[in-house]
Amino acid sequence: METKELIKKVRKIEIKTKHLSNQIFSGEYHSAFKGRGMAFSEVREYAVGDEIRTIDWNVTARFNEPFVKVFEEERQLTVMLLVDISASGMFGTRNQLKRETITELCAVLAFSAVSNNDQIGLILFSDKIEKFIPPKKGKSHILRIIRELINFEPTGKATDIALSLKYFTQMIKKKSIAFVLSDFMDEGFADALKIASRKHDVVALKVHDKADAELPNIGLAQFQDLETGEMKWINTSSKKVRKNYRLKQEEQEERVRQIFLKSKTDFAEILTDEEYIKPLMNLFKKRG
Repeated sequence: METKELIKKVRKIEIKTKHLSNQIFSGEYHSAFKGRGMAFSEVREYAVGDEIRTIDWNVTARFNEPFVKVFEEERQLTVMLLVDISASGMFGTRNQLKRETITELCAVLAFSAVSNNDQIGLILFSDKIEKFIPPKKGKSHILRIIRELINFEPTGKATDIALSLKYFTQMIKKKSIAFVLSDFMDEGFADALKIASRKHDVVALKVHDKADAELPNIGLAQFQDLETGEMKWINTSSKKVRKNYRLKQEEQEERVRQIFLKSKTDFAEILTDEEYIKPLMNLFKKRG
């Protein structure tokens, strides 16, 4: 992509997502993701309703009137975005591609994090680790992340979620918040998710297109698996074929949901042709 076009796309996403973050998500994000604990901030004069146990007896004795300790949440967190950029992300039949939706979600989360003084990093993965950007603060850092999400060309086509989770737990030692953004068309990641969730706060954002689960009735048509390159002729005019395809996809979706539930991973499902504001807000409110 040419530099001028890339800058234009980055700016467009920045304007849309920064507004959403500032106006809608920042407060909910702060409530949903807690700091490491409470740290001493200052002392002030006792007021009616203050708990007796917060009285600072040394200061009280010195000034001969009651003073209490004030504590604040140790806020700064590390947020990591684990982003699936495999070939299936370049699919979308309604409003936009799955990868475009994921890019906007990442931008919203990044601006929410930085407005709460948190640092944010990025892991791009396919069936290999494509790129790692260590967590940092600042607007210029967020814009770099958005540029990579828009313009990065992966060398792998398939998906390995387990690999990304293992890499994350190896690279990030301090307890962090990890958002895994993918269509989760993968298997064998349950154990890696459980291990990551024991140490970190892992949240799954499943981005999918309605056509992932429904075959259109367009007669005999050739379909390609974007990740394997396999071509297959399918008679979509057959009700039985369409039903079997739908049931198979529903079984896969239920398997993924069960993996999230068993690993105690909070998750939200987001469609490419629907606003992501509501599912994100519901997720944050549930956690808050």
